[in-house]
Amino acid sequence: QLQLVESGGGLVQPGGSLRLSCEASGDDFSIYAVAWYRQAALGKQREWAAAITTRGSTNYADSVKGRFTISRDNAKNAMYLQMDSLKPEDTAVYYCYAQRGVDRYWGQGTQVTVSS
Repeated sequence: QLQLVESGGGLVQPGGSLRLSCEASGDDFSIYAVAWYRQAALGKQREWAAAITTRGSTNYADSVKGRFTISRDNAKNAMYLQMDSLKPEDTAVYYCYAQRGVDRYWGQGTQVTVSS
């Protein structure tokens, strides 16, 4: 079973940058398609932000396209989200997600707050 642990969240001013990391263990990370989701507040729907396939193809939500970059390093069992030009509306808990067939796993989340 795959375990996912996010890190790298924090408080940043508008226009700033953060880099989130997701470290995986328990299985071969390279066989999973992975993604980042975010949830702005309790009660709000968790929304998809970015995804990367096992072959490295990427896709982004319109709200983050051009500002966020998703990447993975299978040798390190890790995935990253480089977030630039951050806006207050990017404030959310960010979750790492991995899927292979019907198997789906979530991390515990890391808080990102964009505020002056």
